[in-house]
Amino acid sequence: MGVSFDLFGTLVSADRPDDPARAVASELEARDVPVPEDWATAYGERHVDAPDGAEVPLPAHVSHALASRGIDAPGSVVRRATVAAFDPAVETNPGALEAVTAARERGPVAICSNCSVPELVGRTLVRSAFDRDEFDAIVTSVGCGWRKPSPQIFELTAEKLDVASADLVHVGDDPRTDGGVERVGGTALILENAPLRSIPRRLCERATGTKRSEDANR
Repeated sequence: MGVSFDLFGTLVSADRPDDPARAVASELEARDVPVPEDWATAYGERHVDAPDGAEVPLPAHVSHALASRGIDAPGSVVRRATVAAFDPAVETNPGALEAVTAARERGPVAICSNCSVPELVGRTLVRSAFDRDEFDAIVTSVGCGWRKPSPQIFELTAEKLDVASADLVHVGDDPRTDGGVERVGGTALILENAPLRSIPRRLCERATGTKRSEDANR
């Protein structure tokens, strides 16, 4: 059995800008990139024709939004501005450390996170109570190109953990996105049904149930 955890809202709480468009604009202006007067509108428009379920990295979206208003900015500058706009204070959620420890007792463990901002997951982990080495794999939507609940991101997570998709248990707080693991035959443990502190018990129950099923088939 492999276990993956959603990051934001599940393992950690991280603040985000109240107005992301304004936050990005401020960082662009700090780097001498002109921002159009209707930036909020441009930021909210769709500029990249991506397949359904695909992730568009936020720096690419910002570059296309600027280009739609006739502004050509270096990609490296846009990337730095976008990353700087999302620089959160992080708190590790109660029960998170215990949940990951319990998961490691059952098999390999991953983070499987929707995040369109490069570097954000790594910086969030550094500011959390976790050690990067506690996770055997970190799969992000910006890294793999697919957002939960798309099956591709869960299939990749299972592959990284070297387990079958049907043996992947995913823990998250959003039934709409995190429940997507069930599309590949995996198991979703959704926190709206029980708190994070219940995860060690729920993992134990699942492992015990799996063993009993295997014994019954012998």
